[in-house]
Amino acid sequence: MQHDGHTWVGHVRGSGDYQRLVLALFAAGFATFAQIFDAQAVLPALARDLAVPPATAALAVSATTTGLACSVLVWASVSDRIGRTRAMTWSLGVATVLSLLAPLMPSLEAVVALRALTGVALGAVPAVAMAYLNEEVRRDQVPVAAATYIAGNTIGGIVGRLVAGPVSEWVGWRAGLLAVAALCAVLTVVFWRVVPAPRGFAGRRPGDRAVRRVLHHLRTRALLATYVAGFCLMGAFATVYNYLGFRVTAPPFGVPEQLVSLLFLVYLCGTVASRVGGSAVRRLGAVPVALTGVALVLVSLPLLLADDLVVLVLGLAVFTVGIFCAHPVTSSLSGQLARAGRAQSTALYQLSWLAGTAVLGWASGHVYDARGWATTLLVVAGLAAVAGLAVAVGLTGGRADPDPGAGPAGEPLRR
Repeated sequence: MQHDGHTWVGHVRGSGDYQRLVLALFAAGFATFAQIFDAQAVLPALARDLAVPPATAALAVSATTTGLACSVLVWASVSDRIGRTRAMTWSLGVATVLSLLAPLMPSLEAVVALRALTGVALGAVPAVAMAYLNEEVRRDQVPVAAATYIAGNTIGGIVGRLVAGPVSEWVGWRAGLLAVAALCAVLTVVFWRVVPAPRGFAGRRPGDRAVRRVLHHLRTRALLATYVAGFCLMGAFATVYNYLGFRVTAPPFGVPEQLVSLLFLVYLCGTVASRVGGSAVRRLGAVPVALTGVALVLVSLPLLLADDLVVLVLGLAVFTVGIFCAHPVTSSLSGQLARAGRAQSTALYQLSWLAGTAVLGWASGHVYDARGWATTLLVVAGLAAVAGLAVAVGLTGGRADPDPGAGPAGEPLRR
C-alpha cells in the first residue's frame, strides 16, 4: 500500500494513532462480548423464573453466538466493499438498539429471537477486527495489539456478567440485561469518536471472489488448523462457564445465586494471559505458546472436579489462563497466515469459535443434565485434546497461505 510515495507499514506502538486504534478496538471488543455473554450470568435466574432446564436457558447465550456465526462471513465481504471501520460502526450501532429491545420482549422465544438478531448485528467486530489490525499495525507488533483487543473482549465479558448477575438478583434478569446494554451504548460512542481513519485498507480488487477465497482457506492446512482449534477451545470455554453456575449452586457447594457472578472475576486471568501470551509469541513462537495453553486446560480439569470451592476456583483460573494463552495465538494466525482474502480468513476463525461456543455450549448442557459435571469435564478434555492435535499437526512445519491463483507458495511458517 502506497501513501504519499511511501509504502505503508502500519502504525507503530507509542504513536497517537496506534493508541487510538487499540482503544477503539478495546471498546468495540468490550461492547461486543459484554452483549454476547451477559446472559451467561443470569442463566440460573432465568431458568428459575421461566421454569426451564439449564440447556434450554443456555439458548439465551447460544442464540447470540449463533447469530454471530451466521453473519461473520457476510460482514467480512461487506467490509471488503465499505471498509473495516464503517462496517464495525454500523454493526455496533444496530446491535446496541437490538440489545436494548431484547430484554423487553414478553416471552423466552421472543427474547431468544432478538438476541439472535443482536448476534447477527454484532458480527462485524469479530469478523474484521483482526483483518483491520493486520492492515493498520506494523506486522511484528500485531500479536501485542491483538492481545489488547482480546483483553477488551475478556474485560467486556467479565463486566457484562458482573453487571447482569447481581442486578438480575436484585430486580430481575431483564433489568440485568438492560443495564449491560446501556453500558455498551456508551462504549459504542467511544469507538465512533476515537477510531482512526484507515490507511492500509485497499478495498476489494476487481475479480476477487469471496467464495473462492473461503474455499481456498478451508483447503489450507495451517489455516484449517486454526479454525479447528478455535472451535474446540471456545466450545470447551463455553461449556465450563455456561454450567459452572449450576454446579456451584448445587450441593456440596450451595453458593447463593447472587454471589455466583463473582466467579467471573476469574475471567481477569484471561486478560492477563492474553497480554503475556501475545508477548511470548515474539520470543518463543506461536506453536509453543498455543500448546502450553492447551496443556494448562488439561491440567485444570482435575481441579474443576474437586468438591472444595477454593480448589475449584483455582482450577477455573488455570483453565481460563490456558484458553487465553491459546485462543489469541490461533486467532491472530488466522489473519497473519492468509496472503489474500484476510478478512475471509479471520471471519472463518470467528465463525469457527462462535460455532463452538453456540453448538458445543448448548449440546454439553444435555450432557450436564443427563450425566453431571464429571462427564461434562470429560467432554472438555476431549475438546482440548483435539485442539492440541490441530495445533501440533497443522501448524508445525506448515506453510503460510499463498494468494490463490497468483504467485508462488507462501513463506514457511515461523514456529
